[in-house]
Amino acid sequence: MFDAIKVKNDCVEWIRNFFAENGRDCNAIIGISGGKDSSVAAALCVEALGKDRVIGVLMPCGEQSDIDCSRQLVEFLGIKNYTVDIKDAVEGLTNALPCDMEITAQTRTNIPPRVRMATLYAIGQSSNGRVVNTCNLSEDWVGYSTRYGDAAGDFSPLCHLTVAEVKEIGRVLGVPENLIEKTPADGLCGKTDEDNLGFTYAVLDKYIRTGICEDEKTKERIDYLHRISRFKLELMPQFRPEI
Repeated sequence: MFDAIKVKNDCVEWIRNFFAENGRDCNAIIGISGGKDSSVAAALCVEALGKDRVIGVLMPCGEQSDIDCSRQLVEFLGIKNYTVDIKDAVEGLTNALPCDMEITAQTRTNIPPRVRMATLYAIGQSSNGRVVNTCNLSEDWVGYSTRYGDAAGDFSPLCHLTVAEVKEIGRVLGVPENLIEKTPADGLCGKTDEDNLGFTYAVLDKYIRTGICEDEKTKERIDYLHRISRFKLELMPQFRPEI
């Protein structure tokens, strides 16, 4: 049985140890989407380091319909925060690509998260920071992240926790329920995560933890996504010459 209190306490201690070894006086820099992952990760960092060492970064791409959730979170935690509109950077990069090249839909979808990560590192380098990765195990299992975008970071407190487990820890931390249960969406293509994946996180979480998936087609799809996306979690292949 998942012990959310114990895991929360262990994670807080792990974060403290990370900073003790990798930046004793550094700040945690975290992108705030207003969803469960960034909310829980930020709350964990506040408990581990104190609110004065956590900096939230809100990064709308022009108009963002749910940005009030991001503002709610930073106000709830009482953390310093910046808002950086990435629209001009995204459009500038997109428009700078070769005009004779067909820009695919996937390319357009992945540019914003990569610009956001560049923004986090820019703020981190100017604020004595370490960037928080907010991906959870369920997303990582099926490759639902952008490499060098939201999949990047300096430390990852949630990467071995499923969606259901992240929610439980959020409740232990007292994160507002509307943020914990906010429908997960990438904010890029107009669909929810579950629409894009073709199955629910509840089904995925059960399969990850128990190996049980009643629907064979869903099981095959999960296995396929897991197989083709494992490279995202590995170091890039390296050629080692015999010298």
